[in-house]
Amino acid sequence: MWGVDCAPVKKRGVLRKVLDQAKGQGRDGWQCVGAGEAAERLERTAAGGDRTATSGASVAGIARAWRGVGEGADDRAGLGDVGRGAGVKYEEFIASKSQIGGNRGFAPLFMPSFLFDFQSHLTDWALRKGAAALFEDCGMGKTAQQIVWAENVLRHTNKPVLILTPLAVSHQTVREGEKFGVDVRRCKDGKLTGPGIYVANYERLHYFDRHQFDGVVCDESSAIKTFEGETQKAVTEFMREIPYRLLCTATAAPNDYIELGTSAEALGELGRMDMVSMFFKNDENSNHPIWWGARWRFKAHAEMNFWRWVCSWARCVRKPSDLGFDDGGFNLPPLILNQTVVQNEAVLGGRLFAVPAVTLAEQREERKITIKDRCEMVQSKVIGTGKQSLIWCHLNAEGDLLEKIIPGARQVSGKTKDEEKEELFRAFQSGQIKDLITKPEIGGFGLNFQNCDHMTMFPSHSFEQYYQAVRRCWRFGQKNPVTVDIITTEGESGVLQNMQRKSEAADKMFSIIVKEMGNAMRIERAHNRNKKMEIPTWL
Repeated sequence: MWGVDCAPVKKRGVLRKVLDQAKGQGRDGWQCVGAGEAAERLERTAAGGDRTATSGASVAGIARAWRGVGEGADDRAGLGDVGRGAGVKYEEFIASKSQIGGNRGFAPLFMPSFLFDFQSHLTDWALRKGAAALFEDCGMGKTAQQIVWAENVLRHTNKPVLILTPLAVSHQTVREGEKFGVDVRRCKDGKLTGPGIYVANYERLHYFDRHQFDGVVCDESSAIKTFEGETQKAVTEFMREIPYRLLCTATAAPNDYIELGTSAEALGELGRMDMVSMFFKNDENSNHPIWWGARWRFKAHAEMNFWRWVCSWARCVRKPSDLGFDDGGFNLPPLILNQTVVQNEAVLGGRLFAVPAVTLAEQREERKITIKDRCEMVQSKVIGTGKQSLIWCHLNAEGDLLEKIIPGARQVSGKTKDEEKEELFRAFQSGQIKDLITKPEIGGFGLNFQNCDHMTMFPSHSFEQYYQAVRRCWRFGQKNPVTVDIITTEGESGVLQNMQRKSEAADKMFSIIVKEMGNAMRIERAHNRNKKMEIPTWL
């Protein structure tokens, strides 16, 4: 008779009681009974309602797992795989523990000619992978690839596919579908009209039933980067049992590499804590650091292994040549950055003299004190240019004052209704509005504004907001040089330095992933285990 390892549950109430009975000789020695007999005793205990430390259902579940092992073949090599049942091959067992999994998708059924060669390559890879991420720079045609990917999943499964987008981007996805001859339907209430491709905002995900879909696309998937965020939790839970998944964004981890954990978890790869414990460490040597400011860093051996693992489920592209294709037509125009410093003559709280802000609280105070001066500076940059301007702000007071002092300017704010937001964005894209005022968190993701080549902005510590805001206009397809006027105060010089640091980290991430991606493309999964293994007689 083979034994059951009872140590993990030795001190757990009812299980301890039953296992003591199974020993036969009390607590002093282990004479474990067979799995079948142990299962019967556990089942009798569960049926009797003894719930001292756990529920009867839990006891019955463990009993069923043990019975499944006990009723299998007499090959003792399967003992470590309790709950999976007998007959699991060693190769399958090892494969189930591996992090770099194989493909679980299918060969493309539809690959239209309107895709560029590198876009076809990426779409083909994502379909064969089944669950994948495409971290492509702005203007690389992610929307077209999403639509083609979704159409393939629809044809393969004949079940609906959902595309999730940021607010006000869904109408743009529908228009792209119309341009390419693919039926894409907007849906706001979760009521489907049969198999098809549906597009909705992240904010309306709770209206949909995940069991109706066989495929999900997350456009601008950086929306799920925060581990504690409600959007991340909702999206991850929604996608948990969906077989085909695609994530697309240009800013996969704008602040820290461990933010890639949310993408991996949403795709069904390693969970966030599994990833952290395997590749990272912090000063507290804990997976749950007490200090909120604890910084994660790579373990000494883990950096290259981490990037290789990322390349097993993601592709990072800033230009087609990263994949070995020609960059023709994908060259960015010049980007002109102008910084204008507004002097603050007001005295900050608790100070005797007017000095630049240092702390974050002082920076916020200085930003509020200088609203009028900074907005008037923006006014001087916009009026008289004879061209469209996209004006980024962060505070409601900034947006309201800018709309008041710039003739003809329109503002898209948080209080603007969703339908009106989309109308204003479309009007700006078509040139009907000359100057548009909005915040990066409202209009900074997914929208295409190649029609505009001039922006003004107030800086913030968010590199993602800065990068995405600039790339609304400075993207592939833009024909003119793009000018960005950054209006700052003296105290915000540290903000720009922080932005530069995050920019360098993002460039490093892309460079490493592109390098390792080339290696990953040449890795084949080959296991030749043909040697017969024998269990030692003393086991």
